Amino acid sequence: MRFSKKILSCELSPMRKFHPLAVKAEEAGKKIYHLNIGQPDIETPKAFFDAVRNFDSSVLAYCPSGGMLDLIHAVQGYYEKLNVHLKEEEIEATTGGSEALSMVMNCILDDGDEILVPEPFYPNYATFVNVTGGHIRPIPTTPEEGYHYADRERIEPLINEHTRAILITNPGNPTGSVLTREEMRLLADIAKEHDLVLVSDEVYREFVYETEELSTMLQFEDVADRVVVVDSVSKRFSACGARVGLVISRNLELMNQAMKLCQSRLCSATLDQVGAAALYSVDSTYFHAVRDEYRRRRDVVVEGLRKIPGVLCECPKGAFYLMAKLPIDNADKFQKWLLNDFEYEGGTVMFAPGESFYGTPGKGCDEVRMAYVICQEDLKKAMKILDAAIRTYPGRTIQ
Repeated sequence: MRFSKKILSCELSPMRKFHPLAVKAEEAGKKIYHLNIGQPDIETPKAFFDAVRNFDSSVLAYCPSGGMLDLIHAVQGYYEKLNVHLKEEEIEATTGGSEALSMVMNCILDDGDEILVPEPFYPNYATFVNVTGGHIRPIPTTPEEGYHYADRERIEPLINEHTRAILITNPGNPTGSVLTREEMRLLADIAKEHDLVLVSDEVYREFVYETEELSTMLQFEDVADRVVVVDSVSKRFSACGARVGLVISRNLELMNQAMKLCQSRLCSATLDQVGAAALYSVDSTYFHAVRDEYRRRRDVVVEGLRKIPGVLCECPKGAFYLMAKLPIDNADKFQKWLLNDFEYEGGTVMFAPGESFYGTPGKGCDEVRMAYVICQEDLKKAMKILDAAIRTYPGRTIQ
């Protein structure tokens, strides 16, 4: 069978590709501490389940392709609290943030087009871009600089006649970096000056640890025609399985193009949207409690990593991920070794190897992304296991 060059240019997810080895490890009796995937153990608010249980219809029918009005109105109310006033036609519901991103890339990229993305970046971005025939041009960063990328001198030299857009995640996945208001303004200015689309993935907006103020690129009115925000209920409400995301933009021409894709897949799941709409009724105290819990988990992991000789780790300011540079030869090899050949006190750990988070060949081989989404005691145990593993790993790069 012949496969397209576009799909062959894509890779398996580094968060999921080691699953078969994990199954064998668990069958062998090992307890695995999962730091590889952003699946929180925080309870989903009861409002979701209550709304689904109380759904009263004799037919589970299609809903509008752009999303049911109850959900659209709930999203409008949420953004009103951020002083962003949206019309119904500026919001479209999608099957998770992943479909939202895929739709946006298909709307703005052609074969040979380029999109600027700070690296390290969420690896699925590469898949969403590659299948359009476009290419990611990485904005380089380093762990030594705290993965900083928002400066004009770093970005503008990368812009050329093929550049169509800039794609950012704020707060960041995988680094946990958070843009300041000034840095957001700078990115908006660059997009405006160079006639670029600015795609802002904001699914972790609530998880910022050094300020209570929530921000969005939609607050910059002067670039309303070129800003596209991707949002989701998955992380915000610990409802990853609900698969309800959003494309939001005041550029109605873009929204009309995205509607073609919405209609081509008919609609997002009706019951998931029913539950998602109810989630927006959750009180703000829910977010305060969840944010505080993630902050404590972050501190456990950062403290544990900084005790391990040779590990370089920037303390994340948001989301629930961090990148760590380890004293090892190769993170993929290290992960296989952890699952196949190592255990400490009956357990081992999983993370996401860092190379797939980079667009620059050869970068990230000794880095890993960790998701601190399990309880504090398990995180402490995971750091203890990782310390023991690095000390005995044959590919350790320091003595």
